[in-house]
Amino acid sequence: MAAWCTGQPVTGERRLSATLAEVTLGDGRVVMVKRGERDRATWAEAAGLRWLAEAGTVHVPVVHGRNARWLVTDLVATGRPSAGAAEKFGRELAALHASGARAFGAGPPGGPEDAYIGLAPMLNATGPDWPRWYAEHRVLPYLRRAVDDGTVRGTEAPLIERVCERLPELAGPAEPPARLHGDLWNGNVLWGADGHAWLIDPAAHGGHRETDLAMLHLFGCPHLDRILDAYQEAAPLADGWPDRIGLHQLFPLLVHTVLFGRGYAEQALAAAESALTG
Repeated sequence: MAAWCTGQPVTGERRLSATLAEVTLGDGRVVMVKRGERDRATWAEAAGLRWLAEAGTVHVPVVHGRNARWLVTDLVATGRPSAGAAEKFGRELAALHASGARAFGAGPPGGPEDAYIGLAPMLNATGPDWPRWYAEHRVLPYLRRAVDDGTVRGTEAPLIERVCERLPELAGPAEPPARLHGDLWNGNVLWGADGHAWLIDPAAHGGHRETDLAMLHLFGCPHLDRILDAYQEAAPLADGWPDRIGLHQLFPLLVHTVLFGRGYAEQALAAAESALTG
């Protein structure tokens, strides 16, 4: 696959996992070859990387090509996180969000409507405003599946449903659709040897910019304070945004509940309680 995408012969390969390999080409370059876990996964990921790259803001690896099962991109040479790289990343992320999307829920041009976040299906269906769209397409589908699977109890679901009902008042001031990475946890931020933060594995779509920032909070990120300070200097967030972090974390926490079980359900319920009480 790497030879077909790049026009170069393959001279070496280093397996990183069952789905990832570093492949050395005849001209000395090293590329990353990734096997998609689900149908349309490589399609969605390639379209997302290209859409983020088109904004000319954040750093993402170049996509060399894909087919139904494989994706070939540049390899990111990694280094150590630094305060300077974090500040640059904060400004770049603000610029990415400001580059916008055509609608809430709009996926990358040329990408599939039926996309993925990690290994979970994610529908890129559009909506007229963020609160209704977020409830209908990002919270309730995963809540229903979690209840069906038994990882969220039927008696617990009304707490999250109340958040969805109150979203118009909880969401803060209306904002235009932002161009989101969409799965911006720490593992998808690579600290490059070149002094920049690089983003990989997007679940890109049009959404609320606070969602990406809430994802950075969810599992921690090096120099997060520096990232947020630089972001705020470039594009100040609406008053009260820290109180809305739990609201925006409901989506990824419910996705993790569906994929990984009960422990994340308890975190999702805590986030819902936090969103309702401020």
